[in-house]
Amino acid sequence: MKLAPGLHRVGNDIVAAYLVEGEGGLTLIDAGLAGQFRDLQRELAAMGRTLADLRGVVLTHGDSDHIGYAERLRRDHGVPVYVHEADAARACGKESTHPAWGHMRLGAVAQFFWYAARKGGLRTTYLTEVTPVHDGDVLDLPGVPQIVALPGHSAGSVAVVVPSVDAVFVGDALTTRHVLTGARGPQPAPFTDDPVAARASHAKLASIDATWVLPGHGTPWHGGTRELAAQLARVDA
Repeated sequence: MKLAPGLHRVGNDIVAAYLVEGEGGLTLIDAGLAGQFRDLQRELAAMGRTLADLRGVVLTHGDSDHIGYAERLRRDHGVPVYVHEADAARACGKESTHPAWGHMRLGAVAQFFWYAARKGGLRTTYLTEVTPVHDGDVLDLPGVPQIVALPGHSAGSVAVVVPSVDAVFVGDALTTRHVLTGARGPQPAPFTDDPVAARASHAKLASIDATWVLPGHGTPWHGGTRELAAQLARVDA
């Protein structure tokens, strides 16, 4: 799905990854669920591109519904995968946490897990090799993505800022569609390791200048980071 020139979404409001076009090819932000690999191929074909145009995968964090086909791209197509050092073990299946689920609605939970099961989300292929990144890094990839630490959901959660497409990719630092309740609009994401740190990261978003705010779950936000941070502050309070 084309969102803007040089900016595409792979997946849907339940689970999403994103493609950025830049000089020399494409950067993929997150890798969704394993079964969304076909969605990636369809989006590339619609763009007139192929897997050979991918130069790197940048993960917002290491959870299973964000690394789905990353190892496949790395192993079979030589695409390097970047993840914050603090989430490298999680992305490689060597570390996990079990945060509280919180409030749920049966219909929303059933829809999320049905979709995840249909897209291969019940069987995770972890990374066997990653390139660690850190807060402040600027990557030599199409779009020149910049790494901004947003810890809370996980220790290594990051925002990926791409000024060339006026966008910031936030993974699960927040959500605009709660997968466990179905609630819409900017709000904290479920399965968050450290809610206090996550709230501090929400405030940090106001210092990032971007029109598009693109979560791993939910509708893309096109109202700017400052307005989104203000709405999150009201929810967090």
